[in-house]
Amino acid sequence: MNRRSFLKASMAGCTSMLTPAFSMAQSDDGFFELTAEKGRARLYGKHGGLSDLWLYNGRLPGPDIRVTRGQRVRVRFINKLDEPTSVHWHGIRIDNAMDGVAGLTQPAVKPGESFDYDFVVPDAGTYWYHAHTMSWNQVPRGLAGPLIVEENEPTFDPALDITMMLNDWRLDDNGVLETGSFGARHDLSHAGRLGNWLTINGASMPQIPLQQGRWHRLRLINSSASRVLDIAPSRFGARVMAMDGQSFDAPRDIAGTVRLSPAQRMDLVMRPEETGDIAFETMTGKPFTFATFKVGAATATDRPLSVPPANTLPEPDLETARILPLDMAGGAMGGMRGMMTGRTEDDLRKMMQDGLFWAFNGKAGMDETPMFTAARGETIVLESRNDTAFAHAIHLHGHHFRVLERNGEKLENPDWRDTFTTEPDETVKIAFVADNPGKWLIHCHMLGHAASGMMSWFEVG
Repeated sequence: MNRRSFLKASMAGCTSMLTPAFSMAQSDDGFFELTAEKGRARLYGKHGGLSDLWLYNGRLPGPDIRVTRGQRVRVRFINKLDEPTSVHWHGIRIDNAMDGVAGLTQPAVKPGESFDYDFVVPDAGTYWYHAHTMSWNQVPRGLAGPLIVEENEPTFDPALDITMMLNDWRLDDNGVLETGSFGARHDLSHAGRLGNWLTINGASMPQIPLQQGRWHRLRLINSSASRVLDIAPSRFGARVMAMDGQSFDAPRDIAGTVRLSPAQRMDLVMRPEETGDIAFETMTGKPFTFATFKVGAATATDRPLSVPPANTLPEPDLETARILPLDMAGGAMGGMRGMMTGRTEDDLRKMMQDGLFWAFNGKAGMDETPMFTAARGETIVLESRNDTAFAHAIHLHGHHFRVLERNGEKLENPDWRDTFTTEPDETVKIAFVADNPGKWLIHCHMLGHAASGMMSWFEVG
């Protein structure tokens, strides 16, 4: 299906934007119920066919879970699918037993069974939740939803606080999710599973209502399996207020684009001065509009812009830090040569036959040995080197880190992240305090890359 036919049909089927609602039933013991089940939805507007999806509570995306910083979250997860699954609460510094990584922090939840997630959210910001069992297969079928942790003192009118889950889908000529290529070796060994159509909150080419002369908070979440989205906030009059859930001291004017990799979040502030239409675009390649802001008259008086207070995160002590390597190798386009150390060509061929194409520090995939073990409270500096032909989005579970350097150049004001993007041949240095005890995953969030070798774990004592 070409871009023109997509655009023509989808514009004819535009609908008003509806942010997902918190719609989970509460049990007698105070747990909200979150159910993974099969469902159907139209990804390509009203002119596309119905796609067979896997959904939380029958919704695409899953219910918008909104809680307040410091609140206890109790979710009873019920699996009505035909295969095991689990739920990861992405970016939240919670107890390790609640992290949702099947095989590391909990057993996978079998079909017909349930698991109780019970944790306290320590940090305000924009986060999300998604399947973490065979993620390469389950997330791009629809198993994801937003998790919003609000500040104790709200800084925006709730009606102007808008969640936007961005996702790309691989559709066939009928606009239906193409499932035959899940796990394709070409995707695993190249850039990952890339789609050919974009949605926001599951809607094709939506219209997003805004109000003239009022401050809005736009919470962008890239829930794609592999697609990096280049967003240019200045093209639609927005400024960046937070990344990966962590607020800046003040909103920033960004002249160019911001790379929003899979799993990353970006909070924007926007105050449209005129009524009318504003295009929301991805700048990857040629600018492509996949939503429209519809600016109408204000329904209330605007209030001054108030920046949310920063979360209190443990500051790395670089003087006492332990420096460790994070070397990335593998993939197509010559990258497999970087995995030859200590291996024969037959070894390499066997790995590829087993679907292993990537490695961290020479090891493809994870076993019972951690990448490293840290004492609780120890500062760890990871010096990453991307010796592959592809970009990667590296995510640490249970922690936030500061990005200190890129290609040897120190960043003047290193920001907090839980996921960082690294380009081919790039070096990136990050630092964090290993203060959260347990076994924590570190992996590429191009989900096919993680499944085919770019995944390990570390332990905090």
